[in-house]
Amino acid sequence: MVLAYRPADTARAAPGQIVEIHVKDGVYSPASISAVAGKGISLKFIREDSAANAAQVIFPELGIQRELPLDRAVVIRLVPEQSGDFSFQCQTATYRGLLHVHAETKD
Repeated sequence: MVLAYRPADTARAAPGQIVEIHVKDGVYSPASISAVAGKGISLKFIREDSAANAAQVIFPELGIQRELPLDRAVVIRLVPEQSGDFSFQCQTATYRGLLHVHAETKD
C-alpha cells in the first residue's frame, strides 16, 4: 500500500447535513468538503485504516484535534463562521483534506 496524498471526490454539505468521510489507504474520501459560512455541518470520520498515522484528524486553523478509533465513527460538528479554505490532516500530514467555506448565495 502506498500512502500518498491523492485528491478525492468533493462533497457539498448542505446546512445541517452529516458528511461521511472514510479514512482509508492514505486518503480521506471525500477529501474536499464545501460548506456554507455560518451554517452548521457535521463531519463523520470513519477510520478503516489500522496505520498509526490515521489515528487522528486535525483542523489546524480551527483548533480541532480528535482521535479516530479504528472502525468507529467520530462526528465533528462545525459552524464555520468565515469564508475560506481550512485544511484537515492526520498527525503526519499523510492524509490531507480541505474544508472550503463560502458565503451563502442568494437565488
